[in-house]
Amino acid sequence: MKCYDLAETEATEALGAALAQACQRQGVVHLSGQLGAGKTTFARGFLRALGHQGAVKSPTYTLVEPYELPAVTVYHFDLYRLGDPEELEYLGIRDYFARPPVVCLIEWPEQGGDYVPAADVLLHLRYVPPMSRHAELWALTPQGEQMLARLPESLSYQVNAED
Repeated sequence: MKCYDLAETEATEALGAALAQACQRQGVVHLSGQLGAGKTTFARGFLRALGHQGAVKSPTYTLVEPYELPAVTVYHFDLYRLGDPEELEYLGIRDYFARPPVVCLIEWPEQGGDYVPAADVLLHLRYVPPMSRHAELWALTPQGEQMLARLPESLSYQVNAED
């Protein structure tokens, strides 16, 4: 397990960027934590590190947002509003994992039951008042262990004046 205290939003994005580089274009990352804990902020940093230039929003109502990037496709799932896990079967969730190279970021994976693939890495974010977050990452597969081994012990980031 790796733990990080993330004092600013930019630090949460930096953790996302670091894991994006560490995943090497494949993997499943489960994102857990209460509402407002920073799951989508993490996803934004992850996607920007892989070259996405546009906005990153939580796919709360669409359930999945695909990002076809030059080196990899990233599927960002948000299962918070999922009524029944079986809905994922109708969505064709298995097809999303059958097209390598692919990375899947899955917010609220517990809502998907057995239809959600096992995670390589589980990220749990916790909001710490007044303005920071705490992140814990667990490797759940050998691939996840490799991903976490490539993460830095501490994070540094640069604030981009254009953001």
